[in-house]
Amino acid sequence: MNDWIEIGSINDIPRRGARCVKTPQGKIAVFRTMEDQIFAIDDHCPHKGGPLSQGIVHGAAVTCPLHNWVISLETGKALGADEGSVRTIAIKLDGDRILALLELAAVAAE
Repeated sequence: MNDWIEIGSINDIPRRGARCVKTPQGKIAVFRTMEDQIFAIDDHCPHKGGPLSQGIVHGAAVTCPLHNWVISLETGKALGADEGSVRTIAIKLDGDRILALLELAAVAAE
């Protein structure tokens, strides 16, 4: 069953930053752009599994901290000459609360 689950507040994430949220389906990285857009993707680079939540956010993309792969936060796809993708998670804002469409009853913030 899919459900919109509260995973935090937009104020928990600095602009051009991220936070990691543990779910039974694995870790997801929740990003905030400079323009206050919120995105969520799996927290592992498709290249070597690097922690995308520790990467550098620029525009609507994140650069993996291990090998500089650039991943689109909108599509989850690697940009440029690199190939691969990660799962994207639907996100919506309710005031300053961040809600994610997840298949679980509860999540725990890391």
